[in-house]
Amino acid sequence: MKQTWHDLLFAHWALPPAEVNALIPSVLSLDIHDSHAWVGVIPFWMSGIRGRGIPALPGLSRFPELNVRTYVRYQGKPGVYFFSLDAANQQAVWAARRFFHLPYFPASMSARDDGGVIHYHCQRKGVAAKFRGSYHPIAPVRHTAKDSLEYFLTERYCLYTVHDADVYGCEIHHLPWPLQDAHAAMEVNTMAAAAGIQLPATSPLLHFAKRLEVLIWPLRPAS
Repeated sequence: MKQTWHDLLFAHWALPPAEVNALIPSVLSLDIHDSHAWVGVIPFWMSGIRGRGIPALPGLSRFPELNVRTYVRYQGKPGVYFFSLDAANQQAVWAARRFFHLPYFPASMSARDDGGVIHYHCQRKGVAAKFRGSYHPIAPVRHTAKDSLEYFLTERYCLYTVHDADVYGCEIHHLPWPLQDAHAAMEVNTMAAAAGIQLPATSPLLHFAKRLEVLIWPLRPAS
């Protein structure tokens, strides 16, 4: 599958590892950095979504998505573990749940660019999980060093999910993230709380990426 990701905000909070470890499947190992676990709330929007050799389908290939995630390892290999993924496309939610065993939820969402400031809204349907805020870059693009926290949080090329006690992995490929330092004003953010995560009152670590093309392989048993 091919996708293009746009106007992405990485908002990350450091948490005690024990708090996050209690919320992930026991077969996965929590990946920590500087003695902290990290939880991210990641709003963005996608376009050009299509399977290999299949053209993008009108109405199915462009919509906002927001995920809540942390970082794990399985058999020593680093990856991403998602607590939730909200999408403004019912068909995509069904397909992701059916074929990728991921915790997708339908939501009312919008992403609007106003002079370089992204105004973003997400309201999960039927549940008190909501994000409303704005964000924008405040520095030039830079690529991160491999030993940096930014690299640890963003350069992940596999996602893991657990279904019927079996671990599955999904490989992804893209160029290094064109990260920019960012500013965000979050009026409401209860997305992590809906997954049982209490974010600290401290300001998050913020990064912005304007655009990235991504290739995604089918889900396979991780072993």
